[in-house]
Amino acid sequence: MVDFPPRRKPSRKGSMADVPKDLLEQIKELERLFTVDQAKLKEVTNHFVKELEKGLSVEGGSIPMNPTWVMGYPDGYETGTFLALDMGGTNLRVCEIDLPEEKGEFEIIQSKYRMPEELKTGDSEELWEYIADCLQQFIEYHHEVEDLEQMDKKLPLGFTFSFPATQDYIDHGILQRWTKGFDITGVEGKDVAPLFEAALKKRKLPIKLGALINDTTGTLIASHYTDDTMQIGCIFGTGCNAAYMENCGSVPKIAHHNLPPDMPIAINCEYGAFDNEHLVLPRTRFDVIIDQDSPRPGQQSFEKMIAGLYLGELFRLVLVDLHDNRCKMFEGQDISKLREAYSLDASFLSFIEEDPFENLSETGELFSRELGIKANKPELELCRRLAELIGTRAARLSACGVAAICKKKKIEACHVGADGSVFNKYPHFKARGAQALREILDWPAGKRDPVDIRAAEDGSGVGAALIAALTIKRVKAGNLAGIRNTEGMV
Repeated sequence: MVDFPPRRKPSRKGSMADVPKDLLEQIKELERLFTVDQAKLKEVTNHFVKELEKGLSVEGGSIPMNPTWVMGYPDGYETGTFLALDMGGTNLRVCEIDLPEEKGEFEIIQSKYRMPEELKTGDSEELWEYIADCLQQFIEYHHEVEDLEQMDKKLPLGFTFSFPATQDYIDHGILQRWTKGFDITGVEGKDVAPLFEAALKKRKLPIKLGALINDTTGTLIASHYTDDTMQIGCIFGTGCNAAYMENCGSVPKIAHHNLPPDMPIAINCEYGAFDNEHLVLPRTRFDVIIDQDSPRPGQQSFEKMIAGLYLGELFRLVLVDLHDNRCKMFEGQDISKLREAYSLDASFLSFIEEDPFENLSETGELFSRELGIKANKPELELCRRLAELIGTRAARLSACGVAAICKKKKIEACHVGADGSVFNKYPHFKARGAQALREILDWPAGKRDPVDIRAAEDGSGVGAALIAALTIKRVKAGNLAGIRNTEGMV
């Protein structure tokens, strides 16, 4: 999770009148490196469409394109009470969502529990025990029952497990690898559902696991529930991803299930892995360094150019290079703090872009406070322009994934539900992405954008509950595709 400061007044435009020639030359070179023009956007998008197709094939490709076994959208008339469990990197969130008879409405109560750091590298059984304990506390508090076994029926639960997992069924998931600081032995390569269910059974909790989901799929479903023009769900935060609804007949890798070709199935793209082959993305030497120095070089190439986790590091690498090799940036100053890898995050750039003062006084104070650097006005102007370039490139490239799904599915008009700290808090991200979509899809000027990216509903809470509701609905209808354990669902 990238923490951003509160939004401030709209930013001012900088002036380069007092910037010396050597810094101006560096700014022009940075503009050349980080600017992505319309032709490149279209090239990236066209390759993206091919890679989406490849990911659906039997052979597969860089983009996983994981079938989620969510077979269609909610119609808005789902009813009942459901639990949602959201296991993130910092907190564990438990929600109870009530879906009333009014279309598209919901009521939610929730509690957050801190995920202890020692559990992230501890024992598998301790992790699931802790999660079960949090669920027990939540139910006892909100249902005011002394004996949980006396509850009339089990509460169906949607579990948002936002770690890379493969699913042959909606109620199971094999962990591919831990991320977000977790490294618990004995779980990778295993189905996490039985481990979770064993902890529930041990405490005799009245809970039935209905669905294991990814937060991006939840974003798609929750957003469509309140706005049926939503056809794509996206995350632009610490990482990046998208989900959309495909036809089973267009997913060759599940052909052996013999499903009706027009039956919908939600696809969790995991498209941060786009262009791992480095064929079209306009990588700079700084992007290459980020990749080479990352825990998994050669993976998540797209994500490393647009996600919040990497924007601050890009900015830092450029400034260190300018100081060491290009010009007299921060001359005579101790830049040891700036040399620390990942010492800056996306909120640092956000703060710079939102500095409302002509003399960039707040940016100057930021450099002094965080890095111990006294930057002069021309240096601050360069930093301001660099932040704009990095933020703009991220927004413009992020539009390529959305445009590729629209082109693949021949979507001419829809709403896109987006969540994540970068989308919600980074200044101008939405407007820059919208401009890129116009350029890629050749929309006429002066008309309302037919594809509109807007704030999503709560995917990991409401979305998870809705997917549990949809799964139960399918069991009742006899559509059991991708459901392993129907016991206790009806």
